[in-house]
Parts: sequence; structure tokens; C-alpha cells
Amino acid sequence: MKSSEPGPMSIGALAGHFGLATHVLRHWESMGLLTPARDTAGRRRYGPADLTRVALILSAKDAGLSLEHIAVLTTATDPAKRRDVLREEAEALRSRIAAAQASLELLEGALNCDHEDFTLCPNFERMLAERVEGGAGPPPPGATPTGPAEEESLSSPSHRS
Repeated sequence: MKSSEPGPMSIGALAGHFGLATHVLRHWESMGLLTPARDTAGRRRYGPADLTRVALILSAKDAGLSLEHIAVLTTATDPAKRRDVLREEAEALRSRIAAAQASLELLEGALNCDHEDFTLCPNFERMLAERVEGGAGPPPPGATPTGPAEEESLSSPSHRS
């Protein structure tokens, strides 16, 4: 179905187009996320609007939204309710991005550490100790282990607070 106006598709064709199992589409239908047309034999037939809806659902899932929130966004008639969900999800996504960024910085810091064994790096050990003290979440952005040269500059009087 590469044409600009695809004809009605079966559930198998739609599932295959997006790399999904057919039971996923049936589940989304049971939640009210999809409402396919039916042919005279009662088989589901999906048109262009359904393809767009599946793309929307998948994009929202990629952003971390629950199916329940996706249902609100796609079926709620109250724009304020939809905006509330969007605000809540945007903030949650920002938090996940910040956590992922902090984790990436930790990994990159370990990769760039001049110590033969980065697990013995005082800066790496400090970040882990901060994690132990703080409990949940990765170290804050910008906190990365470095090599001996950075340790020396951090211990110099000009870098102490």
C-alpha cells in the first residue's frame, strides 16, 4: 500500500504495514482507539484515516503515553482535558529525557575516563555515592567521571568552594 490513496485494508494488511500483531489492533479497537468499517461479511476494513490513527497511536506510545491517555487525546471532546493530558505527558517526557541524558553523560564520562579502570575513578565513585545517597534517578546532568587531570584541577584550591 504505497499509493497516496490506499484502498480498504484487512486487519492483517494493516498490522503488517506497521509491523504489529493483529491482536494489538483488536485490543486498540476494544479500547475505542480504532473503529474500523466492516464489509458485508463483517470483516474489518481499514481506510486512510485508520492508517493515520495507527500512526498517531504508535507515535504517542513512542513518546511514552499510556493507551488510556492516548484514548483521552483521541476521543475526548473537551479540549481542556486533552491539553491537561498533553501537559502532563510533556512534563513526564521531559523528565525521561533528562534522566536518559544524565545516564548517557555517565556512560560517556566512563568511556572518556583516563583511569585504566573507570570503576576506580574518584569522580565515578563520587557520582555513584551521590546516587546511593539520593536513591532514585541517575546522577544530575553534567556530572561525569573524568581522568586524573580533572581530579587534580578539582582538588586545587581555586576549584574548592
